[in-house]
Amino acid sequence: MRTAFVSTYPPRRCGIGTFTHDLAAATGGREIVALHPPDQLGAYPLEVHHRIRRDVPNDYVAVARALTRCGAGVVSIQHEYGIWGGADGAHVLDFVRALDVPAVATLHTVLRRPTPTQRRILVELVRTVAATVVMSRSAARLLTEAYGVAPRRLDIIPHGVPDLPLVDPETVKAALDLAGRAVILSFGLLGPGKGYDLAIEAMPAVVRALPTACYVILGATHPDLLRLEGEAYRHRLMARVHELGLADHIRFVDRFVGRAELGRWLEGADLCVTPYPNLEQIVSGTLSYAMGAGRAVVSTPYAYATELLADGRGILVPAGSPDALGAALIELLGDPVLRASVGQRAYEHARRMVWSEVGAAYRRLFARVVAAAPPPLRIPTSAATVHA
Repeated sequence: MRTAFVSTYPPRRCGIGTFTHDLAAATGGREIVALHPPDQLGAYPLEVHHRIRRDVPNDYVAVARALTRCGAGVVSIQHEYGIWGGADGAHVLDFVRALDVPAVATLHTVLRRPTPTQRRILVELVRTVAATVVMSRSAARLLTEAYGVAPRRLDIIPHGVPDLPLVDPETVKAALDLAGRAVILSFGLLGPGKGYDLAIEAMPAVVRALPTACYVILGATHPDLLRLEGEAYRHRLMARVHELGLADHIRFVDRFVGRAELGRWLEGADLCVTPYPNLEQIVSGTLSYAMGAGRAVVSTPYAYATELLADGRGILVPAGSPDALGAALIELLGDPVLRASVGQRAYEHARRMVWSEVGAAYRRLFARVVAAAPPPLRIPTSAATVHA
């Protein structure tokens, strides 16, 4: 079955683009339509067959019609308001309306309190496509309760993760220049939504209790933030680290890392922390990857973390409380048996999230919607020539 994927895409530094790259590889689909922002630099890889310039309305209809002509059997659409053009990403509707093949939408954001425009766009998108994927039960529940979406229109498929081995961090730390350190890791594109300021405020107590503690903040600054204010946010965080006298205990690794390098950092971490301030967040690739590596996680109770870290698979702390976050980090770092037990439960749960399993679930879904789709309307040649 020929599948086209519509999303941001590498070399764009974007979590959804990375997700799409991995999803396409896991399903055997290699036909990409890149949503192309105005500031995008660098050449796309060969699997990118089409580009949609984000702010050019005509591109959406033209590419939708091209996909129909070239024989795509199903189109997989990634949705988050900011990656599509138009007010609140309204051009996604122009695109799906112009398609003459079934589409499957994967939702990366479901807002509890959307604006009227945001709610209208999401409801119409779900109504128009053949199937909609969410990555958590909490997202499905929110869509049914707040948006009036029928449960039968939703499929829950977890966020994919690499199939990493469960590795003893002590065997990896030396290669990361972290030998003898108790390593806490956060990673992803840097920005205020990551809550790193909260984790930094928690670190003085952690260092007093565990002088070998080192908090690693891994990742380049989000390109949208970089465009707006340069590295001002990173510099504010670094200034606070120096004010607290924590320069030897907090390390910034300022680069965008690929899957292999990220895997090494995860293997070298004793635990991970996702201190996000937005408690409505319904998916996190960072949390998913940490669980896939078998790392114990301390997190604020955003919706996705509350669901995935249930049943002893992680520790939740109140948002906005550096004292509570610090106490949880100290507890896990100081108790290797507890830390290993929490990480093992996370790892076992994440076996259903490895890309081979997730890719198989998407392939079954794609086959189902193609089988249920009406045949395309074809005008016989003889009929067409009557009006020539």
